[in-house]
Amino acid sequence: MIVSLSNFVQAQETNDTIKSSCLDFGASYIGDAVYNFSGGMKSGGTYMGMANITMDFDTEQAGIWKGGELFLRVANTHGGKASETIIGDYQVASNIEAGNQTYVQEFWYKQNFGKASFVVGLQDLCVEFLSSETACLFINSSSGVHSTIATNMSVPIFPLTSFGGQLHYNFTNGLTLKLALFDGIPDEFPNNKYNLNWKLSKNEGYIFFSELSYNNYSENTRGCYKLGTYYHNGHSMTSRDESDREIKGYRPANYGLYLVADQRIYRNQSDQELSLFTQLSVSPKSINENWLYVGAGLNYKGLFSKSSDDVLGFACEHSGMNNEIGSETTFELTYRFMFGGNVFIQPDIQYIVNPAGTDSKLKNSVVGLLRFGVNLM
Repeated sequence: MIVSLSNFVQAQETNDTIKSSCLDFGASYIGDAVYNFSGGMKSGGTYMGMANITMDFDTEQAGIWKGGELFLRVANTHGGKASETIIGDYQVASNIEAGNQTYVQEFWYKQNFGKASFVVGLQDLCVEFLSSETACLFINSSSGVHSTIATNMSVPIFPLTSFGGQLHYNFTNGLTLKLALFDGIPDEFPNNKYNLNWKLSKNEGYIFFSELSYNNYSENTRGCYKLGTYYHNGHSMTSRDESDREIKGYRPANYGLYLVADQRIYRNQSDQELSLFTQLSVSPKSINENWLYVGAGLNYKGLFSKSSDDVLGFACEHSGMNNEIGSETTFELTYRFMFGGNVFIQPDIQYIVNPAGTDSKLKNSVVGLLRFGVNLM
């Protein structure tokens, strides 16, 4: 089961900042009330929340040098674990499920050089890679980070980010190449409580991502298309047998390919618009239990409200499994109501076909979520 996979982009949509020349501060809070009405492991509900405090320092506005940016994000997650204890789904119904932790989620420095830029430090992969502007509305974790990528390798995503570096180059106004190299195994919270222990070891290997993206900035037909690859060169691993004896082994290299596409297909003079997204990722079936992820959906802004910030969305998220439990498919319907730009409420319902996050065959699950978010500063 993916215990704590998150769509980072969605979780940060409400995290606007207060501008104060070279130093910007921001704070936000997101909460989820989750209830499993039928199927899954058992009926019942729980609550989970996530708070963020950010600091952004601009070296150019500070009069030091051009193109530099230092960023810090501290996070607190709390509450229950609905997918782990109630639903039993593989893809994780809520993208803020992480247990009770207080830690540094991001701490990095970025430098721009004309068409190029580099980033070094503690980073969350899906801030720059994999993200879909249309899919970030949805609460299910797989819409943010494909289940094949989140479960088949140790990836620096919410909540366990890791040390690494990125290089970006803009060939034209719309064509960008991104490369990233990260520590192969983010340390688990029991050994790295505040995520401040950044150790690099050849035994842990490394993980490499590349992504080529094209953005069409036309007003009525805006779209973004991404083609990416990922590779982990393998790492040492330790496990325990039934007698609690320590067993050392080696996890072989792993790799895969992904595609992400966003496309606006309709917009009228009232700023109502319809957008579609598709996602695909594949990894070798011979070495991965979850070898396929396919996602697709649509958003309509301003359907029931004069405010185009209100959004209705429907999505399907599918994880192709290579085991006896079988594949899992989630259908998600959601609507986000905005209040003044700083507060939102988002009811969400998910129908999960064959929850596949446990060792047992489970009945289809009907899950209701009520998310709210607020900018605190």
